[in-house]
Amino acid sequence: MTGLRAPAGLPKVQLPPRSAVHGGHTEVLVVGGGPAGFGAAMGAAAAGAEVVLVERYGFLGGNATAALVMPLMSFHNEIKQAVAGEDNRLLPTDHGEGEPVVAGVLWMLLDRLVRAGGAIQPSRDTGYTVPFDPELFKLVTYDMLEGCGVRLLLHSFASDFMTLPDGGSRCVFETKSGPVVLDADVVVDCTGDGDLAAAAGAPYEIGRPEDGLTQPMTLMFRVGNFHREDFLEYVREHPDQWRGVHGLWDLIRIARDAGELDLPREDILFFATPHPDEVSVNSTRFGGLGISVWDLTRAELVTHHQMAQIARFLRNRVPGFGDSYVIQSGVQVGVRETRRVLGDYQLTGEDVLTARNFDDVIARGAYPVDIHNPNGRGTILRRLPQGASYDIPLRSLLPRDVDGLLVAGRCISGDHVAHSSYRIMPISMATGQAAGVCAALASRTGKAPREISAEQVQRVLRAQGASLPGP
Repeated sequence: MTGLRAPAGLPKVQLPPRSAVHGGHTEVLVVGGGPAGFGAAMGAAAAGAEVVLVERYGFLGGNATAALVMPLMSFHNEIKQAVAGEDNRLLPTDHGEGEPVVAGVLWMLLDRLVRAGGAIQPSRDTGYTVPFDPELFKLVTYDMLEGCGVRLLLHSFASDFMTLPDGGSRCVFETKSGPVVLDADVVVDCTGDGDLAAAAGAPYEIGRPEDGLTQPMTLMFRVGNFHREDFLEYVREHPDQWRGVHGLWDLIRIARDAGELDLPREDILFFATPHPDEVSVNSTRFGGLGISVWDLTRAELVTHHQMAQIARFLRNRVPGFGDSYVIQSGVQVGVRETRRVLGDYQLTGEDVLTARNFDDVIARGAYPVDIHNPNGRGTILRRLPQGASYDIPLRSLLPRDVDGLLVAGRCISGDHVAHSSYRIMPISMATGQAAGVCAALASRTGKAPREISAEQVQRVLRAQGASLPGP
């Protein structure tokens, strides 16, 4: 595969000074329009703050729309029975009843999406996931933010952060109109990569402790002209399809032996969408660092070729896909893990798996530890105790050594194991809503976010419908 590689010890060159357009001041500046940023903007606006949201793409949704990460994964503490699959991956076979542990802005969004025909309510039948339409996701988030008075700036890539003499913050954005700066009382970094926190000098970690490797990147894509009934009939005929002699694993093995499939992932994973003749496919994999332009370039090249292999395999081998075609791939490869900003508390894998509670809880999660092998095949899946959930403390949203800035989404303070659970989009939206509320309270009172008590944030979050333990 062609593509530039990063030479060792890249030299630095000095660029000339430049001026920038001053775009104004706002009380709360949210950077990143994905699930975390959407939650932060909605939470801050509902708490009474003036809010500007800046997004790098020309649309909102982040990984939900740019990377086609479909569906929203389960945010319920359901009981799942499971069997061991290939490579000891646990595969769900039945879903018990479950209760949602994320609410607030997420449920507002889901209600609007479902009424617009853009999503299917989570239930036992969906495995408590939420299949959604990415185009309606964009439109509904636009409308909801406009209804809350949030102002948008799109096509603007955040490149720098600085603290102003009066204690406020300034962010620099690269745009087609040249550099633009925006000032704010408080900034919420929802970039996913912790770009602004890193620029502000906050410490961070990358990857697993033994070797620094991160979870692999994945290009997701939508497949159309899928004949659902033909596929379901095949599944009914081979109920043990994951491990059966004539099941899907067997088809994958036959294709591998014939040289038709050469993939680093161990399975082909389908997700339903709101459209019966369409499925979403999550099966490509590239091990690299999602904040390296060199690795991102190679990831796009490699995963697009993997996608072509998978599409041919489905057409040639799998019942129901004979007339199928790729409708769309992600605008960019999906990135699971990059920087984890070190905050006043670092959430651990033990905290997640033991369902630990915190006095300063501002969000909850119940998604399993879900670690995709950075080196190729294999996925570790470890579940919480039945019916349990874990707390995310406000301290995990406060970067060390930095004032006037909060983080939300997958870049909050946690270790490699905990991150594999809280990185999913519903939990990111919950941490975003909490960060937005804290930012609004800080701006309105003239305090630093670190000076806002957890009790204040919890009180406002409960009033906004968030799912938190009772006072």
